[in-house]
Amino acid sequence: MSLTPIGDNIIQINRWRFVNAFLVREEDGFTLVDTTVRGGADELIAAARGAGADIRRIALTHGHGDHVGSLDALKQKLGNTVEVLMSDLDARIHDGETVTDKKPPGSWPKITTKPDVRLTGGERIGSLEVVPTPGHTPGHVSFLDTRDRTLIVGDTLTSIGGLAVSNHFHWKFPLAAMATWDKDKDVESAKKIRSLDPAMLVVGHGGPVREPAAELDKAIARAGG
Repeated sequence: MSLTPIGDNIIQINRWRFVNAFLVREEDGFTLVDTTVRGGADELIAAARGAGADIRRIALTHGHGDHVGSLDALKQKLGNTVEVLMSDLDARIHDGETVTDKKPPGSWPKITTKPDVRLTGGERIGSLEVVPTPGHTPGHVSFLDTRDRTLIVGDTLTSIGGLAVSNHFHWKFPLAAMATWDKDKDVESAKKIRSLDPAMLVVGHGGPVREPAAELDKAIARAGG
């Protein structure tokens, strides 16, 4: 696991060299965005404490296994001291409900943790504003840090080998496209991200992209948008 501060308020945590979680600093501690794959709970807790605070909330961009993999273990270790937030649609998929014509692609592991808050968009989680960005999964959301306009976009975009929308195969990182549910909605969400004019993008797979406007325009054009 590696830790990289990527702004005044965000620390990127990378596991297995390809999957990220993020510690977002708030006055009462950290919001952990995503949990990476299974087996990361102790490292994530230690990373937060090493950075000077505890994890107070876990906010999930979507329900795939490389983002919720360590959720149950974190909840078991942290108990009621941590609040879990997840989109309503992806939570319903994990509950076994049918919310689309067929189960969306990608890894949907069995999890026992139920979200304390089900997100639909527009909520505030500390300094983060919830932005609906469906496409990669039905309930995919992004998180805009209102302090500096850093946008945590989950898997709507990846940056391994260059910024790319996850609605099509990128030869450097094809896994995101393989797990994308609705390619048209995915590119529309990328356009929404562009319209927010973020100062920096941070993604589930790859490094941060600063002043991303030009790269976003190119990525959206390549995606057919």
